[in-house]
Amino acid sequence: MCRSIKTLRPPVLPEEATEEEMRAAALQYVRKVSGFRAPAAHNREVFDRAVDVIAEATAELLAGLEVRGRRADGTATTAAAAVGETA
Repeated sequence: MCRSIKTLRPPVLPEEATEEEMRAAALQYVRKVSGFRAPAAHNREVFDRAVDVIAEATAELLAGLEVRGRRADGTATTAAAAVGETA
């Protein structure tokens, strides 16, 4: 949808995405969806609020992703956890 938004998860990024990178991606998304590069003064509040909400959702998404048997925080997952087994 917006080619200037880059992938923010490992292994594309070797380290955890920064708050600045997540906010930049959120800003690009809101610009694309709204059709405004910079909103008029009467739209500024809703525009900025949308960027904040999307940046928070991005942080939550990245924190919860598991990538090829590893969580976003770098810890390994077990096979039992991956298939949802219980003891």
